[in-house]
Amino acid sequence: MIKVKSKIGIPKYKQIINSIEEMIVTGVLQKGDQIPSINKIKNDHNLSRDTVLMAFNELKNRGIIQSVVGKGYYVSSENVSVSQKIFLLFDELNSFKEDLYNSFLENLGNDIQVDIYFHHFNKNSFSKLIQENVGDYNYYVIMPANMEGTNDDIQNLPEDKVYILDQIHDDLAKYSAVYQNFDKAIFNNLTKANHLIEKYKKLVLVFNKNKQPKGMRNGFVMFCEENNKSYELVNDLTDRELKKGELYIMPDDKSLLRVIKKMKESQLELVNDIGVISYNDTLLKEIVEGGITTISTDFNAMGKRLAEMILDKEQGQIENPNNLIIRNSL
Repeated sequence: MIKVKSKIGIPKYKQIINSIEEMIVTGVLQKGDQIPSINKIKNDHNLSRDTVLMAFNELKNRGIIQSVVGKGYYVSSENVSVSQKIFLLFDELNSFKEDLYNSFLENLGNDIQVDIYFHHFNKNSFSKLIQENVGDYNYYVIMPANMEGTNDDIQNLPEDKVYILDQIHDDLAKYSAVYQNFDKAIFNNLTKANHLIEKYKKLVLVFNKNKQPKGMRNGFVMFCEENNKSYELVNDLTDRELKKGELYIMPDDKSLLRVIKKMKESQLELVNDIGVISYNDTLLKEIVEGGITTISTDFNAMGKRLAEMILDKEQGQIENPNNLIIRNSL
């Protein structure tokens, strides 16, 4: 059935294309089947003939349908690969986001095109990228990071075609998502490691409010206050002097390397003098300094689950699992 709606941010000719593509993908239309006529679609949805013709011409040029003089338009082949296009908007690319991206692609299959974009935590870039691509994709996967007001732009997209990734905000609760629960992850995993944390006098979270999730800060503060631990939030470690008895929790790898460098310069020993917990596990963290303790979500699982939801047209919000890997830095 051809579906055309008003005020959903997708040009009507694109909606006609999407409807016919979806019917072919799901097997509703097969090779040789006749599709509704231009006049029927025009009259059913109160459209201009040019709007419907524009959609038919694009499908015809792509080899999906063909016209038979005096009879109408037909599906040209059961074997035609209908390219589904996915708009993927990341905040930035790093090693673990690359794992997520690769897992997503591997689990989608070969007949789906994924175009990746980056907003780099810039709200203007975020808005522009979405506005410029409204109606051009079958699905929109969006990583809003910690930016406020992202729904102002996302609401211009069809709700059932949007998937939120990694962080879910209160104003995005109506959209499907695969997300991390940052409050719970840091609180629960620090609690698991509390027998090792007890020996440190002070916990320091390196927290850049422009990039890091608020839930990470909230869970950290809750853990420290419930366990009567002295704590501090710092934006970065550039000018900080490390002190014996401090435990550093760092979401970004640059801060991790900076702590290790400062330790060596100050002749401080890992574990005995300074404790380290890093976010997001990588192969490098298994090796550096005999192994770095990490709190990490499974980005391969996140990419796979997202692909499954899109392929199955599944709606809902899925919390991605996280775990604590204790190594020699704690």
